[in-house]
Parts: sequence; structure tokens; C-alpha cells
Amino acid sequence: MTDEQKQTDTDSITQRVEGVIQEIRPYLQGDGGDIELVEVDESTGVVSVRLQGACKGCPGAAMTLKMGVERHLRQRVPEVKEVHSVT
Repeated sequence: MTDEQKQTDTDSITQRVEGVIQEIRPYLQGDGGDIELVEVDESTGVVSVRLQGACKGCPGAAMTLKMGVERHLRQRVPEVKEVHSVT
């Protein structure tokens, strides 16, 4: 069993989502944006985030959310089914 698998077994879904958000954050900050984790509904697998800074009004924000944030979260935390942006 790898260290990542051990961590997956002991950390909650929310803790794992927070970890992935922390890994993604520098990429968004590099473009003048940021991301805030608002809520993780562990029963449904729905994650709510708030895009901030340049990401907040960016026309590409929906693409960033689905193709970037959601894709990374679903790969690293299989329990995540969907990511929503809230205001």
C-alpha cells in the first residue's frame, strides 16, 4: 500500500479535497485568480467552490472549473462527482 493510499483511507473526503485545492491554487494565483473551498457534501460528492480575483469575472472561468478543478478533484478524490461555483 502506497503512502497516498494510506492517506486516502484515513483522511475524510473534505480533507482530501482541501489538499487538492491547495495544489491547484498556485496555478490560479499565477493568473491573478484564486479559489476558495466553500463546502463538500460528502453524501452526494458535490463540491462547492468560489472563484476569486481574475477568475471571478473571467469568460474562461467555466472551462477552468470543469476542465481544471473538477478534473483534478475527480482524479485524486474519486468520491467527488461534480464541482459547482458559487458567488
